[in-house]
Amino acid sequence: MADVAVPFGSRLAVLGSPIAHSKSPALHAAAYAALGLDWSYERHEVDEAGFDALLDDRTAGWRGLSLTMPLKARAFARADELDSVAAQTGAVNTLVFAADGSSTGFNTDVAGLVEAVVEAGVSTARHVVVLGAGATAASAIVAAANLGAEHVHLAVRNPDRGHQLDGLSASLGLTHAVSTFDELDGVSAELVISTLPGGTVLEAGIPLALQRDALLFDVAYDPWPSALAMSWLKRGGRVASGLGMLLHQALVQVRVFVSGDPLIPLPDEAAVLAAMRAAIS
Repeated sequence: MADVAVPFGSRLAVLGSPIAHSKSPALHAAAYAALGLDWSYERHEVDEAGFDALLDDRTAGWRGLSLTMPLKARAFARADELDSVAAQTGAVNTLVFAADGSSTGFNTDVAGLVEAVVEAGVSTARHVVVLGAGATAASAIVAAANLGAEHVHLAVRNPDRGHQLDGLSASLGLTHAVSTFDELDGVSAELVISTLPGGTVLEAGIPLALQRDALLFDVAYDPWPSALAMSWLKRGGRVASGLGMLLHQALVQVRVFVSGDPLIPLPDEAAVLAAMRAAIS
């Protein structure tokens, strides 16, 4: 990847559809207040067609954008440069713009997911089940590898979609299995990562043994508890919402928007993180 130019301007936003539930504006407003930065952070309902039109408008003056469903794959395609995690996952949830209008795409979901899972009490997991096969599922696979996984099992409605991620797992040294949701009997794991929309109801349900033994980390956070989390809780299982992931990936986004580099800590970063956490607590 080419050197990332330090971004310019002070206009930021989160884009996606649906977006009204997003807590990103509260998170980012708290961060910039803690940093003493007079930046705006907006929220816009945007689909893929609207996203292309927005990027093509060079008069908007964006410093950067946070991206959620359904824009992560499209942002990957539109970015002029990619950081290593975005290139690996094929998904971009953060765009930062240089003065010439060129864009660099980042994926902060992986770092956010790892930090949130550790915070939820799972610091390592050899076997991980991922529910779903969209853009966030790719991030979940990389996060699983970072948590020490050896094997990832994807549960999906359409197995063909799950097999599209075989190469990613292989590149990470993971064994990889794919099944439908109703073929999870006998599957064991320490961690289940759901990348499904919060309102998704799985008619087949999840086997009791898996609900009993594995932490469910559900990337959804609104509505909460999700239908899946409710099922897990009724069986006495452990669950964690996607708020932790949202918080920690947003912290890395703030790093990117400030310096152009996801690895450079913010000034007094602990205080910034505390302010962000308080904004959504």
